[in-house]
Amino acid sequence: MATLTLNNVKKSFGKTDVIHGVSIDVQDGEFIVIVGPSGCGKSTLLRMVAGLETITDGEVQIGGRRVNEEEPMARDIAMVFQNYALYPHMSVFDNMAYGLKIAKVPRSEIEERVAQAAKLLQLEPYLQRKPRELSGGQRQRVAMGRAIVRKPAVFLFDEPLSNLDAKLRVQMRLEIRALQRELGVTALYVTHDQVEAMTMADRMIVMNGGIADQIGKPLEVYANPATEFVAGFIGSPPTNFMTGALLGRSAETKIGVRPEHITISDADRLKARVTYCEALGAETLVHLMVADGSKITVRQDASLPLPEEGTEVGLTWADADEMNFDATGKRI
Repeated sequence: MATLTLNNVKKSFGKTDVIHGVSIDVQDGEFIVIVGPSGCGKSTLLRMVAGLETITDGEVQIGGRRVNEEEPMARDIAMVFQNYALYPHMSVFDNMAYGLKIAKVPRSEIEERVAQAAKLLQLEPYLQRKPRELSGGQRQRVAMGRAIVRKPAVFLFDEPLSNLDAKLRVQMRLEIRALQRELGVTALYVTHDQVEAMTMADRMIVMNGGIADQIGKPLEVYANPATEFVAGFIGSPPTNFMTGALLGRSAETKIGVRPEHITISDADRLKARVTYCEALGAETLVHLMVADGSKITVRQDASLPLPEEGTEVGLTWADADEMNFDATGKRI
């Protein structure tokens, strides 16, 4: 186990800057999720920690040791990839043991480590099977087992659940988080899925165009987004945004209110026309449009009456639930 430090880490490809200086101190045993849309730099940041991308500027430390110039094998990290990266001709046992064999670990120790990991991951019945004989979830467990047996200082996960179906993703994210807690290992986990970030992270780094827009605990980031981007990206359905002019304020001010904080009411702040209602069981999403063409979503309890599509209704919300952003996207 080890701490991990990123000190103003930057990455450029030629004259193109893709990571603009990210800094964070990751504590021993902490689970950090790097989240953001495609092309935001999250995987590039992870690969710099792994040693798979060179660092243009700044410093990465693992356990207090600078590793910028070290090869991946020397960094004491283990990486779990999106595509599992298993050897198809090898058994589960041999896939998990391969890295230890290359490192010339004694056979008895290899067998002991693989047996421990297989028990932890419920892979004991499958040790002699080939990857093609396994389900997607089992293959992902094998990939994690291969990382676990190395006993690394830091685990790195690069969108490991992207190839799984929705139900299995929920199950696997719970398993990965429980496993990380049991092992007590420091982890960096990359995903584009903000639900994964919210449910798994001790802290998360929200990336936007190569910049860490905000670093913090999931519920703190959700409740107090630092930028318009974070407010719109974290949360499902996303935050509603309106121009200040709609509410008699500066046209350069943008106002954000989350769907669950808006109420359809006679005491209205804003008039809107109902375009569609989604009944989702325990809740309903009411989609509306205001005069300037802006779209609004209201999340309400399924027990509340549904407004008729095409009707005009009033919307209201508490002052404390309103977020204001300036023309640059910064929270006011």
